[in-house]
Amino acid sequence: MHFAAKGIALGHWLISGVDGGRLFVRCFDAGMTVRENVVGDVLASLTTPIWNSPSKAWTGGAPMADSSLNRRMTVRLGPSVAFAQIGICGFDGTIELEALRLYGLPGEAPALLCGTPALPVGTREFQAEVSWDLPSLAPGNTSLLDVTVANCRVGDLADAALASSTRFIELDATAWTTNTVRVMARNISPSATFDLNSATLSVAVTKRRVQ
Repeated sequence: MHFAAKGIALGHWLISGVDGGRLFVRCFDAGMTVRENVVGDVLASLTTPIWNSPSKAWTGGAPMADSSLNRRMTVRLGPSVAFAQIGICGFDGTIELEALRLYGLPGEAPALLCGTPALPVGTREFQAEVSWDLPSLAPGNTSLLDVTVANCRVGDLADAALASSTRFIELDATAWTTNTVRVMARNISPSATFDLNSATLSVAVTKRRVQ
């Protein structure tokens, strides 16, 4: 990302709230050339950045933990740093990152926050539509359908709607596995059996937000 601001506050959350992870910063000049081991390029408030030659990046000198009071910190970039990659790395072992936030002055916020190819830039909502020909459902009976929704993960918020003329078919949607939402249709009528024609099923997924 391109920075007008040189000071950034950083906060991260790991799955289940565990401690771990180290600061990761890779610096570039205006021509997008990596700046290698330049003194003064990276300063951090609660850790000492150490140059890591194989990754051509600065990493935090210690794991981030609440007990060490370094779980939240600020990062200062040198005046010659035009672009930077900032993140958390599992230098001490495998980590599962749930959320990463960078904070700066609104007027100096970068125009683009870039994640990975698996997490499209700035996208929190994903949709898919399929045709669903439900079987005949007696009162209380259910039917399941797995719908592919690219980029969804377990724990994301999911919803579904069926273009149907009856209000007695109730839908539940769950982000079941990676890239898959499971939809359950239930006949909630006390007495009527329904055998609907094929209809369009719409599924929407929203990435959960950590406050």
